Amino acid sequence: MKRLILALGLTSALTLAAVQPARADAVDDRVAVLQRSWDHINYEVPQGTRLAEMARLNIQADAVVAASPGRAEPLIWSAIITASEAGLRGGLGALGLAREARTLLERAEAINPRALNGAALTSLGSLYAQVPGAPIGFGNRTRARTYLQRALTIAPNDVDTNYFMGDLLNREHDYAGAARALERALAAPARPGRAAADRGRKAEARTLLAQVRTHL
Repeated sequence: MKRLILALGLTSALTLAAVQPARADAVDDRVAVLQRSWDHINYEVPQGTRLAEMARLNIQADAVVAASPGRAEPLIWSAIITASEAGLRGGLGALGLAREARTLLERAEAINPRALNGAALTSLGSLYAQVPGAPIGFGNRTRARTYLQRALTIAPNDVDTNYFMGDLLNREHDYAGAARALERALAAPARPGRAAADRGRKAEARTLLAQVRTHL
């Protein structure tokens, strides 16, 4: 199975503090740790050790979710990490993790679909685009497009949303539309504190855009 993501680092020594029920600012701090850790693992950790690092981060994300009832942001990052672990594991065994990620994202969407610039919608769109369809999985390109279009109404210049829309349009052989979306991804503004993720995602966008342009 292609990597599911969703698709957003952890040094081997980095751990979250023991999680207690927290004020909103403390939750935001813990979410930021998950985000930075995912960025590092996904774009800077060697492939051979990435799965083990992501699995450890997934355990930490579960603790943040458990300590943050009613907050969409921890659910979103837990889902992104879970989907990333699924993609690294690959094969049919990854489908259970993909379904778990979908459930987390649906919970986040129900709480606040605009959280983190519509990241729950973007990630749902990516999952539906990349997971195999029935009878094996739940993939559905129509749903993928709907989620990604909703995400773009919230954050039209978001690098991830435009990248995943470009990926979907490429899968549907809409190469002109894919090129436009990928060009928007490459033009997306820098995200504070996310230099590694910006470099990595834009490198993926450049690679895919080069492939798309061979069809134009």
